[in-house]
This record gives sequence, structure tokens and C-alpha cells, in this order.
Amino acid sequence: MLPFNTKLYIFIAMKSVTEYQDYRVYMQDYYDERKRVSSFSWREYAKASGFTSPTYLKLVCEGKTRLSPQGAEKVGMAMSLAGFELEYFKTMVTYCHAKTDQERKIAFESMMELAANNKVKLVDGDAFKYFESWVHPVVRELAPIMPKATPGDIARRCCQCVSAGEIRDSLDFMVRVGLLKKNGDTYEQADKHLKGSSSVVSMALRYMHRKMAVFAGEAIDRFDPEERNFTGLTMGISDEDYEQILQELDTCRKRIAQIALNSRGTDRVYRLNLQLFPLTWGKDKCDAKEPN
Repeated sequence: MLPFNTKLYIFIAMKSVTEYQDYRVYMQDYYDERKRVSSFSWREYAKASGFTSPTYLKLVCEGKTRLSPQGAEKVGMAMSLAGFELEYFKTMVTYCHAKTDQERKIAFESMMELAANNKVKLVDGDAFKYFESWVHPVVRELAPIMPKATPGDIARRCCQCVSAGEIRDSLDFMVRVGLLKKNGDTYEQADKHLKGSSSVVSMALRYMHRKMAVFAGEAIDRFDPEERNFTGLTMGISDEDYEQILQELDTCRKRIAQIALNSRGTDRVYRLNLQLFPLTWGKDKCDAKEPN
């Protein structure tokens, strides 16, 4: 029998909150772990967070409602988060509720800053940093063919405006994550690729595609026809045709990548954009639109 007023402390084993990018998943994992080691309930979870509805947090975890900024702080504290971990959780809520890629990018960069300032490595953080900037993939191709080049030398080879400081930061980053190897004053590509499957990496890739699309538009007037190639088709196709074309594009991309891989030398760095997008609405969407 425990003495009167004795407090019970429940110790749970969970991954750090910084290993999450979806606050709902973290909340659900917290509930599941508490439930595993005790008689924890959604009612108790909600009460500890200051909510009167016993099912409110369950609905949040199921995606049927959402936390407000004030609610995020209350729930974070109920889960014993404090300091930078609490701030990370609150920022993660902002990230998940962001309506645009720009808002999501700002929130995720805040999450990365919180993690870095507290010497914590963020899941997919390196992949996000690599894919969200055009500079890294260009420098990764360019630096190995310019032995003993300074960051300023590399910057001057780039068609787009970039500073020597940005090149230096890119080189340091790629050496740190293992994409480049530094041997004295020269660099070589490492046999490593950054991969990620989260929404964070998808967001970064969308940024990359937008920027490269802008560069493509500028290239029409900036470079002579002998230095660039633009072709296009406007065509009517079915959904089945679309899927078949995607397969052909994927095969084409892999063949071109193999040509580059087998190349005996590099003279310039090029970007290949493969874009296929609709110019008209599908019949179902068109029928759903109200006439003006």
C-alpha cells in the first residue's frame, strides 16, 4: 500500500521530438506509449492538456481537427516537453498547418535552427538543405573538374549569380554530409546520394523545380540555340496515355543519366528539365465548374 499523497511517476521510452515532422504522429506515439505502460486514456490526455472534451486530442491525432498555437503549448507541456523541445513541437504544429510551401519552408528552417542550436541532427535536414538550393548540385558537378580552384573561381564559372561565400558554404556542407571528398585543394564526388521520403524533401524538390524552370525560361534568350535545346509538344491524351508517357520519360531520364555517368570528361554543367503538365481541365472538373 502506497502512503497517502504519494506521486506516481511514469517513465516512457520515446524517440526525441526532433525525430518527428508531424505533430499528430508524435502525439499519437506519446499516447500509445503511455497506454502501453499504464491505464492512460484520451480523457486523461485531454484533461492534462486543459481541454474539456475527452475526445478532442483523439480527433486531433486522427486529423479531424487541429491544434491552435495556444493548444500546442498546452499539449506540449502536458507531454512534459520543455525548453527547445517545446519550441520545436510548437513550430512543428505551425509547419503542419502551413498553407503554402513558403510558409512550410520558413517553419521547417526554424525547426532546423532549433535542432542545430541544441546539437541535434534533424531527420531529412541534410536532404532538405541540399535539394532546396540550385547551388549544391551545380557545385557538386563543378568542383571536381576545377582542381585547386578557389570558391571565387567556381562562382565565376556559374551562369547564375552566386557569391564566393555561398560556394564555400556549399563545399563545406557537401564535405560534411559525404557528397564530396576533399583531398588537399581538390574535390572528388563521393559515391553517396541524399535521399528522403518525407513531405519536407518533396517541398525542397518543388523549390528546386521552380527555380530551374525560371532558369530555363531565361536560357531561351541568354544562350545561343547551339548551346541549349528546347522542344515541345501540345497534344491530347488519355489517362492511360499519360501513364505510358511517364514511363517513357523515366526511361529516357535514366538513359541520359547513363550517358553522363560514362562521360570521359566534363566541359560544362547542364540542367535537363522533363516537364509534362496539363493545359486544360479534365471533363469531371470542367463539369463541376459553375458557368460565369
